[in-house]
Amino acid sequence: RVDRYGPVSKLSLFGTPTVLLTGPAANKFLFFNAALASQQPRTVQRIVGERNILELMGADHKRIRGALLEFLKPDMLRLYVGKIDGEVRRHLDENWAGSRTVTVMPLMKKLTFDIISLLLFGLERGTVRDALAGDFKHIMDGTWAVVPWDLPLTAFRRSLKASASARRVIAGIIRETKAKLERGEASRSSDLIACLLSLTDDSGARLLSDKEIVDNAMLSLIAGHDTSSILLTFLIRHLANDPDTLAAMVQG
Repeated sequence: RVDRYGPVSKLSLFGTPTVLLTGPAANKFLFFNAALASQQPRTVQRIVGERNILELMGADHKRIRGALLEFLKPDMLRLYVGKIDGEVRRHLDENWAGSRTVTVMPLMKKLTFDIISLLLFGLERGTVRDALAGDFKHIMDGTWAVVPWDLPLTAFRRSLKASASARRVIAGIIRETKAKLERGEASRSSDLIACLLSLTDDSGARLLSDKEIVDNAMLSLIAGHDTSSILLTFLIRHLANDPDTLAAMVQG
């Protein structure tokens, strides 16, 4: 397309009027221009919810961003290393140990989902995590639907239904976490939901509403999944094809 129309051209993408920009100058214009706001395709907004950080601007964006960054502070992240290590060890014992051949990508997606579920929602293995995993698969199928029409038998319809189901699960987790916080059975560092529920403004009022927590938990679940699982897959592929690097890692 660039060869035919040059570095700037207009088209329709996912049913939306679009301008295609390419090259370093275009990147600088997009990412350093304060007048432009980043938005996801309409399909993502309908699936994730309109109160997620990618759809907000101004004071609301700053408030949500600050709340999410509380969860990502270094002292908070250090507390999660042990949980991640436990999930990885169980995953390797159950799916890799003793196997001559493994299919890496599906296993990395499973591992990533398990870790995200634990860190975001405090979900241990069980029926709730399994139900959320089933919903999540259908959610991802419709996220990039070329035709975002809510019609029977379409991937987008299945994704919307799965999103509604996942949101009910997360809303239930929020109610349970509130009760645990009140009883002293959970703390701000337990998981993302507990952290967001614990945040208050200067007047002592909760910083985020339940809907904002649900929408941004959904976004965190989706945004962190494929990026992490694909990166891990390519990492393992590189190690499989580079015995010197693998040996250095094992020795280290």
